[in-house]
Amino acid sequence: MFSARMQFLPPNAGSLSHTGCASRWLPGGWSREVWLALFCGAVLLAMAPTSLVLADEEKATPPDAREKEYYELMKLFVDSFEQVERNYVKPVDRKQLLESALRGMLADLDPYSSYIDSSGLAEFTQQVEQEFGGIGIQVSLDPKTRQLVVMTPLPGTPAYKAGIRAGDRILSIAGKPTAEFADGKELESAVVLMKGKPGEIVKLSVLHETESTPVELDVERAIIRTPSVLGDKYNEDGSWSFYLDGLDKVAYVRLSQFGRNSADEIKSTLKELDQQGMKGLILDLRYNPGGLLTAATEIADMFLDSGVIVSTRGRNTEEQVFKAKKSGTFRDFPVVVLVNRFSASASEILSAALQDHDRAIIVGERSWGKGSVQNVINVDGGKSALKLTTASYHRPSGKNIHRFPNSKETDEWGVKPTEGYEVKMTPEQMQKYLEYRRQRDVLRKEAGASTFDDPQLAKAVEYLKSKISPAAEAKPEEDKDKAKAETSPAGTAPQGDSASKENSAR
Repeated sequence: MFSARMQFLPPNAGSLSHTGCASRWLPGGWSREVWLALFCGAVLLAMAPTSLVLADEEKATPPDAREKEYYELMKLFVDSFEQVERNYVKPVDRKQLLESALRGMLADLDPYSSYIDSSGLAEFTQQVEQEFGGIGIQVSLDPKTRQLVVMTPLPGTPAYKAGIRAGDRILSIAGKPTAEFADGKELESAVVLMKGKPGEIVKLSVLHETESTPVELDVERAIIRTPSVLGDKYNEDGSWSFYLDGLDKVAYVRLSQFGRNSADEIKSTLKELDQQGMKGLILDLRYNPGGLLTAATEIADMFLDSGVIVSTRGRNTEEQVFKAKKSGTFRDFPVVVLVNRFSASASEILSAALQDHDRAIIVGERSWGKGSVQNVINVDGGKSALKLTTASYHRPSGKNIHRFPNSKETDEWGVKPTEGYEVKMTPEQMQKYLEYRRQRDVLRKEAGASTFDDPQLAKAVEYLKSKISPAAEAKPEEDKDKAKAETSPAGTAPQGDSASKENSAR
C-alpha cells in the first residue's frame, strides 16, 4: 500500500475517495457499518509494519485498547465525512473533500509535512528529477502589457536553437493568443501549453526584441534538464563561467537546489576547476531551500576524507549515520560557503558538515533552521503522495539545527557564520541582489547593465585572498619541512611525507 520514494530534508486514499457516504447503504450493497469496519481494518493493517517499533507510551497501551481507539477515531472521521457530504449547503466533490482532510491532517503536524495531489505531484517530481518535456525557456509576465516575456532561454535547448532570446515576447502558443489567457493564470497556461511529450511540435508566435513583425516558429519539444550548478555569468558559448572577474583562479559555484543530478554536476565542475588550477572555492548556498538528503551527503563527501557528515534519527527507524570516504576527495584548496536566512535543510547539512570538520568557513548570516527529514510516500497507486516528516538530522558536532516554533534568537539553531565572518544584508540589499542576479543570469551577447556590491561575496573573497597569497602559499611548505626535521632522527633522511599530507588535508 505504501512505498517510500525519496528522502527529503524537502493510506490508500484512492479506496476512500471513490466510496463516499451519501447514505447508510453504499455501492456493492455494503452498509455503512460494514464499510467502516473494513476501512478501520485496512488502517490497522497498514499500520502493522510500524507497530514493530513503537514508542514507550504505545508499548504500554494494550493492543485491544489501541485497536478500539483506532476504530473510534475512524468512526468519527466517517461520521463527519458523511455529515458534510449530506448536509453542506452546496454539493461537494468527495475526492476534494477527502484531499482537504488530508491537507489539514498533514499541515497540523509541522510546516514541512504536506499532501501532494495528482496535479502537484508531476511538478514536484520534475523539480526533484531536474528534467521535463518542453522547449527550454524561462518566462515572466510584463505587468504593464500583460504579455509573456522571455527571461532567458536555457543553453542548447530547442528554444535557444530556434533563435528565441531574452526580451522576446510570446504572442501565441499552439494557436492560442497569450492575450486571451485567463487573468492571474497567464504563466500557468503558458507552461501547460509549452510542456509536453518530447518530439512533438509547439507552434509559437514570437516578437523578437529588436523587430516589429512577429515570426512563426515550430519548436520541437525535448527532454529539458535543468541544471542546479551555476556559475557567475554565461560565457558567449552558453557555458557557465565559474571564475570571478579580476581574480586569479578564485572559483565561484552556485548551487540552487539539491536535486537528483546535483552531486554529479558538482563533481564534474570540481574536476574541471581542479584541472584548471583552482586556488580557492566559493560555494554559494544562499536562497537554496534544500532537496535530497542523498545529494547533500554525496556533495559533502567530496570535500571530506573522513568523519561523520550527518546522522538521522526517527521514531520508527534506526539511527542512520552518513560518513565521508577518503577516495575522490577534493582537498588542496580553501573553501568558503555562503549562506543566508533562506539557506535551509540540505544546505544546512552540507554547510554544517564542512564547518564542523574545519574544511570551510561560513560567511553570511544564520541559516533558516530546518533539521527535519521528509519521506515522500506514494499513495493512491502513485497518483498522489504524502510528504511526511519521519526523522530529524544532527550535525557532526551535535549542535542543534532545527528552529522550533518557540525558539529564540539566543538559542542554538541553524548554521551560524564562522566567528568574524557574519555579514548581514538589509531587505533592500537583498532585493537589489536578486534583481542583479536575475539580470546577470540572462543568456545574452552583451553584458547586463546592472551592478551590485555584494558584501557577503566580498568577505568571502577577502578570506580566500589571505589564504592564497604568496606568503600563505609558502607557509605550509615551511611548516612541512620543519615537521620533517623535528620528527626525523639525527643523521637520517625523512621517509616520505604522507602523514603530513594527510594531516594538512584535515
